Amino acid sequence: MTEYRAVPTMAEIEATPSCGLRLVSTFSGCGGSCLGFRMAGYRTLYACEFIPAAAEVYRLNHPGVPVDTRDIRAVQVADILKVTGLRVGELDVLEGSPPCASFSTAGKREAGWGKVKKYSETEQRIDDLFFEFIRLLEGLQPRVFVAENVKGLVMGKAKGYFKMIYRAMEQAGYRVACRVLDAQYFGVPQHRERAIFIGVRNDLERAPSHPKPQTAPVPLRAALPWIVASASNSSHRPTTRPATRPATTILAGGPSDESGECIADTSIARYAIGDEWDKLAVGEQSEKYFQLMKCDPEKPVGTITQAGGAGNIASVTHPFEKRKFTIGELRRICGFPDDFQLTGTYAQQWERLGRAVPPPMMRAVAEHIRDAILEV
Repeated sequence: MTEYRAVPTMAEIEATPSCGLRLVSTFSGCGGSCLGFRMAGYRTLYACEFIPAAAEVYRLNHPGVPVDTRDIRAVQVADILKVTGLRVGELDVLEGSPPCASFSTAGKREAGWGKVKKYSETEQRIDDLFFEFIRLLEGLQPRVFVAENVKGLVMGKAKGYFKMIYRAMEQAGYRVACRVLDAQYFGVPQHRERAIFIGVRNDLERAPSHPKPQTAPVPLRAALPWIVASASNSSHRPTTRPATRPATTILAGGPSDESGECIADTSIARYAIGDEWDKLAVGEQSEKYFQLMKCDPEKPVGTITQAGGAGNIASVTHPFEKRKFTIGELRRICGFPDDFQLTGTYAQQWERLGRAVPPPMMRAVAEHIRDAILEV
C-alpha cells in the first residue's frame, strides 16, 4: 500500500522558509492553491475572491494576505500593482482558477454557456471569466502563470473555448502548455483530474512544462486508517443521527471520531440515495443516481464535487456507514491540513473543499516552476 504523506499543519506550512518568489492569486477560493504555493516557499502578495464565505475562510488561513473581494471584472492591473508594490513584469507567478461549472463533465456544459446562473451564494455569468484572468495576465506580465480548470475544458464542444483561451494566452506574450493532472498521483487520496495551464513569458526563452506523477495512487484507508475498523466493529464509533431528527449545523472541531469531527448529521438514511446506498457493494457506483458511490477503502475516493454536501445530493460516501464523510475526513481526502479552518454549515464547508485545488498537487506544480523553470 502506498504510504500516506501527511499534509503539514498550518503552523508548519507558515514556517516554511521563503524561496524568494512572489505570487498573486485570482479566483482564490478558500486558498487551496495558495496553500500549495506556500508549501513550496512562495509568498502571496495579493488574493482576489468574490464569494464572501470563501473570502472569510481564506483570511482565516492566510493571515496578512490582502484579499480583494470585488468582482474580478472590476479589478484593474493598477490596483494589483499598488497593493503589491510591484511594477509591470516584476511579478514571479500569477495563478488563478476561474469558475468551471460551464465546462464540468458533472454539469450541463454548453447548455449553460453565456447565461447568468447561480454560483455559490451569487448569480453571475462565469464562462467568460478565463478571459478576465488573461486580461490581468496581459497587464501584469508575470514571469510565469498557472491557470487551473476542469478536465471538461479540453473535451467535446468545450475544445472551442479551450483553443480560444490558449491563443489568447499566447497573444499575451507567453509560451503555453496545458496538461491534465490527477491529484491521486500527488499524494492525495482522491481521483481529481484538472487541466493545468502553465505559461512562461517569451523573453525568458524557456519552455513551459509540468511535474511528473510523484506517487502511486493513495487509497482511502491510508489517509483514514480508522475506517477499516468500522467495517467489523459497529460500536467503533457513535451511530448516525436518526432520520426523524432534524440536522443541525456541523462545526469544525465537534469531536466524535478519530478525525476530530462530529458524524451525527452526515447520515443519508432519510433520503432516496440512502435506499440506493443499501443496494451498492463497496466500491460500486449507482446507475440511478449520478455520482453516488460507496467508496472502496483500497482505492482513492472519486472526485469531491462542490454540491455534494447537501444531504439529498448524490456524492461519494463512506464505505461501511450510511453517511457522507465528515469535514475532518474531507480535509484529508482533499489534501488539506487537519487544522485548516472552515466556517459555516456542513454544506458550505464541503463546498469550500469541493471547489479547491488540492494543496499537495499545487505544491508539486509550484515546486516544478521554482526548480525546473525559474531555477531558483
